Amino acid sequence: MPGTEKETNVSSQMIKIDSAVFWPSAIISGILIIWGIVANESFGKAVNGVFDFLVGKFGWLYLIFVSAVLVVTLVVGLSKYGEIKLGKPDEEPEFSKRSWFAMLFSAGMGIGLVFWGVAEPIYHYASPPFGEGQTAESALLAIRYAFFHWGLHPWALYSLFGMMIAYFGFRRGMPQLPSSTLYPLVGKKGVKGLTGKVFDILAVFATLFGIATSLGLGAQQINSGLNVLFGIPNNNVTAVILIGIVTGAFILSAVTGLDKGIKILSNINISLGSLLLLLMIIVGPTIFIFDLLAQGIGGYFQNIFDMSFFTSPVKQNPWPGWWTIFYWAWWIAWTPFVGGFIARISRGRTIKEFVIGTLFLPTIVSFLWLAVMGGSAIWLEQFGAGGIVGPVKADIASAFFVTLGKFPLGSIMSLIATILIGTFFITSADSGTFVMGMLTSHGTLNPSTKVKVTWGVAEGLVAAILLLAGGLSALQTASIAGAFPFMLFMIFSIFAFFKALRNDYEFLEKGEFIGSVDL
Repeated sequence: MPGTEKETNVSSQMIKIDSAVFWPSAIISGILIIWGIVANESFGKAVNGVFDFLVGKFGWLYLIFVSAVLVVTLVVGLSKYGEIKLGKPDEEPEFSKRSWFAMLFSAGMGIGLVFWGVAEPIYHYASPPFGEGQTAESALLAIRYAFFHWGLHPWALYSLFGMMIAYFGFRRGMPQLPSSTLYPLVGKKGVKGLTGKVFDILAVFATLFGIATSLGLGAQQINSGLNVLFGIPNNNVTAVILIGIVTGAFILSAVTGLDKGIKILSNINISLGSLLLLLMIIVGPTIFIFDLLAQGIGGYFQNIFDMSFFTSPVKQNPWPGWWTIFYWAWWIAWTPFVGGFIARISRGRTIKEFVIGTLFLPTIVSFLWLAVMGGSAIWLEQFGAGGIVGPVKADIASAFFVTLGKFPLGSIMSLIATILIGTFFITSADSGTFVMGMLTSHGTLNPSTKVKVTWGVAEGLVAAILLLAGGLSALQTASIAGAFPFMLFMIFSIFAFFKALRNDYEFLEKGEFIGSVDL
């Protein structure tokens, strides 16, 4: 084939643990976990201090970086480079479009949207970044910022990183690792050396702690649903039992493989989520929901530049740090896991098709969910019985169920929601386990059962132990702080990606394939 580089098939390499990534990741994570258990207060103080420093000194960088990622994603996807296939010229997609979208959405935001779909709009409605709370103006501001935090910007992070991993993995034949994206800048020596290993270790660290935090938060929300439905005690003991059950379920799903486990559950997620949306649209304030959706989208695009770069340097309002910068750091922390998983399931799609499926469609679904669920809660406060703001501030995990309970068919919707949270819960953790297996096994496309079980058990244990120790919030902050160096590495990856695309397109114009790289 044209090109001077040798073709290689990463998935056919002998699968073994990458000790240079596995052990440093395990040791660093273990130290932080033990610290969080033994001295929770000092651990929380330390990680919060680091995070406050990063937000205070580099909040502007988070905002510029994430907005730049959105621009880059749009430019690459909608330009001539959109013709390039994430795979060899004759390769076709591994999954149908429906299953592909179901899996990427379930991994990316499913559990988070269910958790925050009511809570965030109500938080902004009660305590907006500016102006008075619980007013008509704050209601519009609330849905606009909810759209902003769950819309194009976070999905652009996942889309661009996933695109880079898929490009270097499937088209250029390299391992499916973050380090491979640096190849055009640092070459084989840099990818295989310290620079590449540090990038991969940061990805493992962010994935483990991000998934563990979500396991803990998800267990608390399932517990709230079971409490509403069946009166099951809402406490840490029940939450830990739920973590154990879900951990067993997602390990079983991970062991069965992509086609039988994650794909089936992800399709169930989309069906249950669609049913819940439809029911709420029917029994809820239908006209208000669609009016709010329309005006929310208009307000979002009209104010997207102001929201993207809002730092409040004169008034020194801490709100951007509490919300937007915190979210951007959190999405960056999730990028190696979600982007890596999206890359794994996207072989054979063109870059243009990839961007449409991983940026535009998920954003539309997120807007619809927030308008229906968050909008219904706002309607209750503005025109209905109210009683949502208090529960949200008292217990975020129960906010969704309190809102559902205010409408007809509330019990049925709460049951569907509890099942949905559980299945989203399983698919998110399952995807994370799969990605950590890849990250610590030289980027193999099919990690061994032993590796996946090891990481699955680790995720469950970390979540349960830190939930009992009261360290989930600190753990989340630790993973966000760890996202800062990952962001710096990703900046170099983007420059490397453009260099690779320009080179690739020169071959494409000549009707040739650039060839693979032997690492």
